[in-house]
Amino acid sequence: MTAHRITRREFLRVSALSAAATVAAACVVEPVTAPAEPAEAAPAAPAAPQAPAAPAAPASRFSEAPMLAELVASGELPPVDERLPENPDTVAPVESIGKYGGAWRRGFTGVSDRWGPTKMKANNLLWYTQDIVLRPALVESWDMNEDASTWVFHLRRGMKWSDGEPFTSADFQWYYDHHVTNTEISPIPSGELSTGTPSQLGVFTSPDDYTVSMEFAHPNPTFGYPMGGHWHQPFVPHHYMAQFHMELVEDKDALTALVAENGFDSWASYYVDRNSWFLNPDRPTTDPWMNTNALSEQVFVMERNPYFWQVDTEGQQLPYIDTVTHRLYESADVFNMWILGGEIDCQSRGVGMSNYTLYKENEERGGYDVKFLLGANHTALQLNMTAQEPRLRELFQDRRVRMAVSHCANREEMNDLLHDGLGTPRQYSPISVSPNYHERLTNTAVEYDPDAANALLDEAGYTERDADGYRTFKDGSGDTISIIIEGTSQEDDTVMTLVSYMEAIGLKASYKFDERSLYEERVRANDVDAASWGGNRTILPIIDPGIMLGTMEGFPWANAWGRWKNRIDDPTGEEPPEGHWIWDIWDIWDQVAAETDEAERNRLFAGILDIWADELPMIGFVGELPELVIVSKAMHNYPGNIPSENALGGEHFLQAQFVYWEDPENHVYQG
Repeated sequence: MTAHRITRREFLRVSALSAAATVAAACVVEPVTAPAEPAEAAPAAPAAPQAPAAPAAPASRFSEAPMLAELVASGELPPVDERLPENPDTVAPVESIGKYGGAWRRGFTGVSDRWGPTKMKANNLLWYTQDIVLRPALVESWDMNEDASTWVFHLRRGMKWSDGEPFTSADFQWYYDHHVTNTEISPIPSGELSTGTPSQLGVFTSPDDYTVSMEFAHPNPTFGYPMGGHWHQPFVPHHYMAQFHMELVEDKDALTALVAENGFDSWASYYVDRNSWFLNPDRPTTDPWMNTNALSEQVFVMERNPYFWQVDTEGQQLPYIDTVTHRLYESADVFNMWILGGEIDCQSRGVGMSNYTLYKENEERGGYDVKFLLGANHTALQLNMTAQEPRLRELFQDRRVRMAVSHCANREEMNDLLHDGLGTPRQYSPISVSPNYHERLTNTAVEYDPDAANALLDEAGYTERDADGYRTFKDGSGDTISIIIEGTSQEDDTVMTLVSYMEAIGLKASYKFDERSLYEERVRANDVDAASWGGNRTILPIIDPGIMLGTMEGFPWANAWGRWKNRIDDPTGEEPPEGHWIWDIWDIWDQVAAETDEAERNRLFAGILDIWADELPMIGFVGELPELVIVSKAMHNYPGNIPSENALGGEHFLQAQFVYWEDPENHVYQG
């Protein structure tokens, strides 16, 4: 396979058929050959022959962190050559070869903030080069058939889990046979492993220990993208997880008792808990760090994985940094205080653009630099067209209402007041450097025009108002329209500003903060009327199209319909009305997903964006927002101006295992 290279200006013209960059061969030190026995010297006087010198042991091809070398010396770990696969993944750091040691301090808001540490440590079958080209990572190579309906992955021989057990195709096959296809564990079929509408799950086979085949009912040329993402590893440590599977254990009574003892109502929920890396430190991993405790604690600690399968171009086993900690904070003010005091070493998550000036003014004091990441984020509003309240459903399904809400917002003012003018007033849409950029969608109804907004609401029939000037439902009840916008930020300046704009055109609105896990639970129950959830995935939406399709949880503009699309027997799902335009979006996507030619795929995808421009399913306000990242002045291999896109690993696109300290001895974890 050959790499389809792209320019940074274009960002992402990556085809799943041509984006397979061949991994560089391991750069190693040649083993030293053991010397031959020296010849016996001719003695001047009778003497015993000289004893032969002991043969020298071959030098290791690789090097390791001092903390691991100590464990090898004490006999607690095998040598590094025995811990790495025969052909480890060899990658050149973005800036320089690193130094071993030290701890990396970060902050988090609790278990619901699991994606912060997840993206930091995540690796998968494939990953991306610095030029955003898919390349082999955890696997050594991959192939596909002509229409990309079958993908074959070749694993790295000798690779191991963090507990030293072999990593083989059995971990994929067991995952498929006992996890993915078990409806108690996986009531909703995996979207990443399915194709078509309704979704049809693919099939795994494993012809040998190091080969995994995944066959789909339809052509699936974009499958490489989710296999290069952080959110779905298609394997589990089956040697560990089998003990929690009711269908496989011999002593079912013992497992039933264990489930009850730990407070779970089913064996499947207990299994899912034990399979969640962030809740179970005993679960083996293939990631660069393994957690030593649960994410529910005040300080979440991850230490290096001694069996991690990646090395740098000098043969140093990664990661460079020994320990990563996430400390719990309860408010943004506390987190900002840590940043200003130099207690956050490198982090973008939670670093608010609204505090840019504050961060810049305190760079020297805090010993950090403020860097920009090329952001794909947008502030956006989702009006749930499938809301439980029938009158709100009718309101939100009216295109004129969505256009009115768009016109009522002063985007220039929002950009200046809330984002220091660093964003771009626009709709939620692919950003300007994306090959999927769509000018009409970007500029649909972005003009600040309260008069037009009022006229649209009047035209839609919402002409009556209550004593306070708020519009009422048009059913004659006299009930005031009241829109509750939910989100997971304690103080959402965007929504509070939007509420004032909406009230100016007679729409009563309010903001409701939900802790993230509660928000996700409410979305799953379709108990959310509207949501403020910033949208990204706009560098190349084809990688992860769920927002555009209405199927991504968290962006509930068509929540019940999207849940039906994902699983037709979802209890909160609803089949969309016949003839609704969302069917056109889904039909086009099925064509996009099956198209092997990249140019044609992009042309087809533009049809989805045309529908978005016509209907405005989700209302965007300010986009192309750069993200801020705080980076300690003593840290290396974290440059600015890299893409930050959820589908590319977010702030860890270049992968955290390459970050290192200039002076690791000054950053040792104190416990």
